[in-house]
This record gives sequence, C-alpha cells and structure tokens, in this order.
Amino acid sequence: MKNADGLESLLRDLFRSQGLSVLATQREGQPFTNLVAFAATDDLKHLAFATTRATRKYANLAADSQVAMLVDNRRNQISDFENAAAVTAIGKAEEARGEHRDRLLEIYLSKHPHLKGFATSPNCALMKVTVEKYDIVRRFQHVVELRMKP
Repeated sequence: MKNADGLESLLRDLFRSQGLSVLATQREGQPFTNLVAFAATDDLKHLAFATTRATRKYANLAADSQVAMLVDNRRNQISDFENAAAVTAIGKAEEARGEHRDRLLEIYLSKHPHLKGFATSPNCALMKVTVEKYDIVRRFQHVVELRMKP
C-alpha cells in the first residue's frame, strides 16, 4: 500500500490520544464487548490490555482467541461524521508471557501508570493481541485496510 506510512502515523496518533478501546469477543456464538485500557507497540503489530483471569472476557478469550478492538476519536458531535476516525484492529489474543510480557507491561504502564496496581497483581493477565489487519474509517464512509506483515 503506497500510503502505509501515512496510515501508520494516523494509527500512532490515534492510539496515543485514546486510552480506551472497545474489545469484542465471542463465546458459543454470543458476542460480548468490553471497554479496556490499551496500549500499542511502536511497530503497531501488537495491542495490549489487562484483565483479571476471573472475568467472562478472559474465559471468552481462552475459548476463542479471535478479537476485534475498536478505537475512535469521536466527540458525539455532528462534526464527527466528517472528522472522526475509527479503527478496528482484527487479530488473535493470548496472555503475554516471559520477556514479551515484560516489554508489553512497560509499554502499557507508560501509558496507564495509574493502573500499575491492577496490571501487576497476581490475578491479572496482560493480554497481547497480534494484529492481522486494521480497518480504518474516516470521513464517515472512507474505509481503508492496512494488513500487518508477520
């Protein structure tokens, strides 16, 4: 894609400015959504979020690792139809472990230092989403897909 650098810049800016994402999971055909605090790696190949292992979210991820994460910059204004951007990351989630967990935790806590107690508790899992593609929507109907290289 010729404009990948511009899209990656848009994603980085959006991810820096937004603290929350809508996480979509499913189990036995029933979709579920949750708000999660998230962070992205610099190469945009991974998104991270924390959840306790005793949640429906974690159980859903253990049963089916396919996820979608929506990040947007809407303000609930009419101008959003022209100005808002929304990005859906499609990928697979797994609990981060070892050195990768340490690196992701550092990225996550640099964005969300107020969540240190939660993210480092023994009951909390740091989840790593390996992004397969991003669907980027701007100007209400302008949709562009950015596939991530493995």
